[in-house]
Amino acid sequence: MSSTRTPIGTFGTISFRTGANGIVRARTRYRDEDGALRQVQASGRSRKAAEQRLKVLLTERSRPAVAGELTPDTPFADLAELWLDDLDLEGRIAVKTRDLYEWNMRKLVLPAFGQLRLKEVTVSRVDRFLKTCAKTSYSRAKQAKNVLSLALGLAVRYDAIPRNPVSGAARLRKPVSEILALTVPQIQAIRSAVSRWRTAEGLPGPRPDGQLGIIIEVMLGTSARIGEVLAIRRCDVDVTVVPATVKITGTIVCPKGRPAFRQDHPKTAKSRRTVAVPSYTAAGIRQRLAAVPADGDTLLFCSRNGTPLIPNNIRRRLRTILEAAGIHGVTPHAFRRTVATVLDRASGLELAA
Repeated sequence: MSSTRTPIGTFGTISFRTGANGIVRARTRYRDEDGALRQVQASGRSRKAAEQRLKVLLTERSRPAVAGELTPDTPFADLAELWLDDLDLEGRIAVKTRDLYEWNMRKLVLPAFGQLRLKEVTVSRVDRFLKTCAKTSYSRAKQAKNVLSLALGLAVRYDAIPRNPVSGAARLRKPVSEILALTVPQIQAIRSAVSRWRTAEGLPGPRPDGQLGIIIEVMLGTSARIGEVLAIRRCDVDVTVVPATVKITGTIVCPKGRPAFRQDHPKTAKSRRTVAVPSYTAAGIRQRLAAVPADGDTLLFCSRNGTPLIPNNIRRRLRTILEAAGIHGVTPHAFRRTVATVLDRASGLELAA
């Protein structure tokens, strides 16, 4: 009957031998990561001293020999850094998404798990963490769960843990919320508030250039996301046909620490589309065509220096204007929802999608 084989990363029985000079030598066999058994030994003036020195050597031997290798004893914070590096190495996700993942990891997950080792990130700890997050915000809990699962998935692939503890946590329950679809009177009130913004005499600074109002009309006419609208170029519109058309072919992204730029595809590469727009949207587009250079790659909406507008700045400005007018809870996404709701009621869900 064959004897039980020593598991990788462990050692067998420690033996001792005392030399003529009284020095004790402790030795054992350690099974390395490549599966081979190798003898490890250490000396001391007593059995206890020799054994302690031997165990120090064994501990150092069990540490990862390759940079980036993971074990159950690896700190979760080290996994987080390795996971972020792995995202960069793959290069498959958009820059904006990569920055969001890093923010969620550093701000939401690491404060809770940064001091733990991988073997200590248990299902129960993950479950309690997600439930605590969900009490504050379902959205944040969902984002935290996503990056936590992705990072621990890397640990599973590196054989550091046997399974992903996130998969065993309770499912997050999305709270019931009413989808905001603006009514015609609400849209008219928003248009009025935007058109009146900073038009009074004697106000410091430059007057509004009217872009925000046209951006709203284009969002209403295309159901495009704010970043997609800000990425529309002169060559993407055709107002010589009836109805006028707009091609959605890109979006504005704002990488951390770098200037905003136009990405050559929308949120996903399959989101490119051509949209027929109503007359009020076409009228706004004609105004912008008359205001920007004739170059086909010129952005329809841009700063005075010709640089892309920042989506978050547009959201902030819209919120400021509407709250000053007593209109609350309206975001650029509300216009997208409004179009989808109107189309759904008129022609069905398939057309709305």
